[in-house]
Amino acid sequence: MDAYRRKSWMWAEACALLDEAERRHRQFFELLGGPAAQPAWEPPVNVFTDGAEVHIMIALPGAPAEQVSVQLTPAGLQIDALVPPPTLGVRMNIVRLEMPYGRMRRRIDLPPGRYAVIERRHDHGCLFLRLTGPAR
Repeated sequence: MDAYRRKSWMWAEACALLDEAERRHRQFFELLGGPAAQPAWEPPVNVFTDGAEVHIMIALPGAPAEQVSVQLTPAGLQIDALVPPPTLGVRMNIVRLEMPYGRMRRRIDLPPGRYAVIERRHDHGCLFLRLTGPAR
């Protein structure tokens, strides 16, 4: 392998690793806003399109349906939820704590256009949304 190809390969590998690190950071924990903002978890999201419909699935484990807010904004969609911390007994010790609790927020960019929420369902720890919007 010549020097040019080796440098190109190393650069591509470094960029891929940086992209993966950024993706993992966004997936598990992100501080929103400036220093005055409260920290919030950014839950994972799946987005699918079917013609003029957009189907969105947001993982919100432990979030009561009444604590989930959905707002259509000019930039897209904003989901806010509040997940209460687990209730622990006085003598209980935490061995592993992987499921997030507290404030959750996720902003989802949508292509320009007017959207409307036509279905909202909270099931098995996930929020399912179906939006209508401009045809693709």
